[in-house]
Amino acid sequence: MATYDTSAPAELLTGMRLARQTIGRGELVVIPTDTVYGVAADAFAPAAVARLLEAKGRGRTAPPPVLIPGIPTLDALAEVVPDEVRALVAKFWPGGLTVIVRARPTLSWDLGETRGTVALRMPSDPIALELLAETGPLAVSSANTTGEPAATTVAEAEEMLGDAVAVYLDAGPVGERYAGDPRAGSTIVDATGLESPAGKLRIVRHGVIPDDEIVAIVGADRCA
Repeated sequence: MATYDTSAPAELLTGMRLARQTIGRGELVVIPTDTVYGVAADAFAPAAVARLLEAKGRGRTAPPPVLIPGIPTLDALAEVVPDEVRALVAKFWPGGLTVIVRARPTLSWDLGETRGTVALRMPSDPIALELLAETGPLAVSSANTTGEPAATTVAEAEEMLGDAVAVYLDAGPVGERYAGDPRAGSTIVDATGLESPAGKLRIVRHGVIPDDEIVAIVGADRCA
């Protein structure tokens, strides 16, 4: 286990290099995001995803979201992207919105019992985005053990995850840019219902993007 202060240029370079190598070996890295710290693994390495779930004390029934470097990756991973989803990500990405869509069936990954869906988010944290640009999509869940508050500092993440994580990238406290509870995670919406004309979007977790801002873009008649 090693921790690198990303505010120090030399440590940032070393930490990012080792983080890339660690991801490539199928091990875990804790990274800052714009909402909370996340524990990351290669989304296309089933053993690494299993290691992430084990570190958190979660089972396959709680698959991790996937962080992506940009909107083009949304089209590469999603089978269908409804127009309402495009409007949402145009407004809130990069940022604190996670969108559940139907995953392409040809993807060679195993995130757990996803029922054919995937939860995608493009974070706004520059360190997370730089790492994603080099590694590709990462399975990332909040850096905490199940039942505990999500970590907003590396010290909190280390206390809960310890040696289960090989590299910690310390960018100081995160999530302060959002008003309200600084421990709030991303807002999660399930957009799979929008594939049918009468279907609706569901807000499945209330987070840093207020519900009314989601409804304003999608329309009240298209929100459950």
